[in-house]
Amino acid sequence: MHLVEGLGVAGDAHAGATVQHRSRVAADPTRPNLRQVHLIGAELLAELAGLGLAVGPGGLDENVLTTGVDLLALPRGTVLRLGDDAAVEVTGLRNPCAQIDRFRPGVLRAVVGRDAGGAVVRRAGVMAVVLRSGEVRAGDAVRVELPAGPPAPLLPV
Repeated sequence: MHLVEGLGVAGDAHAGATVQHRSRVAADPTRPNLRQVHLIGAELLAELAGLGLAVGPGGLDENVLTTGVDLLALPRGTVLRLGDDAAVEVTGLRNPCAQIDRFRPGVLRAVVGRDAGGAVVRRAGVMAVVLRSGEVRAGDAVRVELPAGPPAPLLPV
C-alpha cells in the first residue's frame, strides 16, 4: 500500500486533503480530512473473534493493522513511522456508525460502549493523516513518537 503525503492511501475512497465521507462533505466540503488513514490493532480483531464476530484483516475497512501498539491510548498528535519511509499523525478516534455492522452484525455493539460513568467509549481504531509518503507492507515495523507537551486526549473525528 502506498501512502501519499497530505492525501492518504493511494486509490482509497477516503483519500483527499479535504473531507471525503458523504455526510461530512454535505456539511462542509472544505474541512480538512482528518481521516486519511484508519488504523486498528490486531488485538481488537482477536477480541471480536472471541465474541463470535470473526473479521479478517481489512474487514473493518482499516488501512493499517498493527500489533503490540495500544493505539487507543496514544495522545492526539502522535507520529507513527510505518516501514522505512511513511509517517502518519494520529488525529483522533474512529467514530463508527451503524454501517460497521455490514461487515458482521453485532460489531458496532462490540466496539462502542459506555464506561462506568456513562461516557461513550469508542474502540474501532484511530484515524490519521499522512505526513510523509511511503510504501507500507505487511510486517513493517511501527515506531511511535509521542508529541511534546501535555498529552491531548483522542476525540472522535
